[in-house]
Parts: sequence; structure tokens; C-alpha cells
Amino acid sequence: MADDELDIDLDDLGRRMDGALGALRTEFASLRTGRASASMLEPVMVDAYGQPTPINQVGTVNVPEPRMVTINVWDRTLVSKVEKAIRDSGLGINPQLNGTIIMLPIPELNEERRTQLTKVAAQYAESARVAVRNVRRDGMDQIKKAKAKGMSEDDVKLWEDEVQELTNAHIAKVDAALETKQGEIMQV
Repeated sequence: MADDELDIDLDDLGRRMDGALGALRTEFASLRTGRASASMLEPVMVDAYGQPTPINQVGTVNVPEPRMVTINVWDRTLVSKVEKAIRDSGLGINPQLNGTIIMLPIPELNEERRTQLTKVAAQYAESARVAVRNVRRDGMDQIKKAKAKGMSEDDVKLWEDEVQELTNAHIAKVDAALETKQGEIMQV
């Protein structure tokens, strides 16, 4: 019986659910809230030397003031490519060039844009919930296999409750992160 119980690895399920939360936080960091943040440029890739490269690997990203991000591009030949990547990224920011420094003034968010961003945040949160539920399903499948190998009904119920508890805790964390992010976005 002990061998069957080892098939259900709650730590692994917890790690995978934490991974879904981590991915959600990364996606939330890319959503702009009207405040400047270097992390909002993380998803933007620049075609540098024939290869997609993160902006922070072609220049220094700074936040000198609350509504401004600057990028000091190290290679002069990449300045126009970095500018184009930012324009094409869908961040809604208009880059301004000053030699090898690209300045990104962060405009005030209007009410309509804030509402759109809260909906995007909700979509990201739903994707994270789905990922957590998929991990839950994998855990339940492990329990079914263990049951088929002879795990007792009591143990099956105990493990199912454990997996469900883990799932509920992670879904609650996703909901809390969403609520926090929506609050940041709607804050004027």
C-alpha cells in the first residue's frame, strides 16, 4: 500500500500550481497600470543580430520618474530596431529618441483603457485557474490509478480532499492577485 501512496506527490502538484501563479504574476507585470515599470518591457523582443532578444539584453532599462521609462541602447545600430519593437508590441507607448537613449513617456490611462486592462487581467487570471485545475485533474488521475492498484476507499477520499484543498488554496491566491491588480489598474 505504501508504494501506491508514493504515486501521489502533493509537493509536485503544489509546485506545478505555484508555477501557474508565477506565470500569472509575470503576465500581470506586463500590464501597465499608468505607472512606469521596467517589467512592462519584459515581453517585448528585439530582432538583434538575427535573433529575438529581450530588451534588457540590448540596453539598460531605467525608471527615472513615475511616468517615464528610459532604455540606454548599447549598440547604436539597434536603436531603430528597439524603437520598432516597442511600437509593434501593443503597449500603447510612443517611444522618443535621444541619441542612443529611448524615452518612453507613460500616458495617463483613460477610464475606457483601464476597463479594458481589467478585462485582460481577468483573462490572465482565468488562464491561471485553468492551469491550476489541470494540475488538480492530474492529481485526481494519479489517485484513480492508485485506487485501481488497490488503495483503500478511505485513503482515496483522504487524497482527493488533500488535492482539492491544495487546488482551492491556489485558486484563492489567483483571485487575490487578480483583485490586487484590478485595484492597481483602476487607481487614478
